[in-house]
Amino acid sequence: MNNIKTLFLNRFKSLSMLTLSMLLSLVLLMIRMKITESFFYAFLVWNLFLATIPFATTTYIISRPNISKLMLFFSFCFWLLFLPNAPYIITDLIHLRLSPANTIWLDILIVISFVFNGLILCYLSLIDMEKALKKHFNKKVAFYSILFALFLSGFGIYLGRVLRFNSWDVIQHPNTLVSQISSILIHPIQHQTAWMFTLGFGAFLSVGYMLFKALKRITN
Repeated sequence: MNNIKTLFLNRFKSLSMLTLSMLLSLVLLMIRMKITESFFYAFLVWNLFLATIPFATTTYIISRPNISKLMLFFSFCFWLLFLPNAPYIITDLIHLRLSPANTIWLDILIVISFVFNGLILCYLSLIDMEKALKKHFNKKVAFYSILFALFLSGFGIYLGRVLRFNSWDVIQHPNTLVSQISSILIHPIQHQTAWMFTLGFGAFLSVGYMLFKALKRITN
């Protein structure tokens, strides 16, 4: 508990700014609800909550200075299961096509603000996980593990947006999920969209992560 308190105190400024950013997203959403009397974009709140799970997971991991390899492995698997939820919010931009002309400007602000927060949570979580991995493995293993996680997240986003699976389906519908994934892996020609989607999002997230790390080093 003391380690967690110390971590939060050390990161008070960044966590405060992140909280402020998320509150702004919520305020913009409430303004839209008031103006339009519609709850259409309310799902963004749930998506943002899911995006905080990987960040909360790595925050806990990084607060444990003596975490064992076994514990790190199970934590990594749990984290990897929920990681795609953070960048998944990018695909919510697709809903802007349904926005009426008189509120499109507000809808753009709302969705982009949620996307921004999702990506920040994603990249902060990735930095913490890479740091945790470096305690037990060399830099190359840590880096390629993160790269693997990013491209796997691209695949996870495809499963969520196109095939409409979610993280809970690992428990609720494991047979259906395994069947779909196996089909994509065994018959890549018939699933070109899945592979292009995965590679596209994986590359986008990877470049964004490296840029985020570079900017973070400059500001520190």
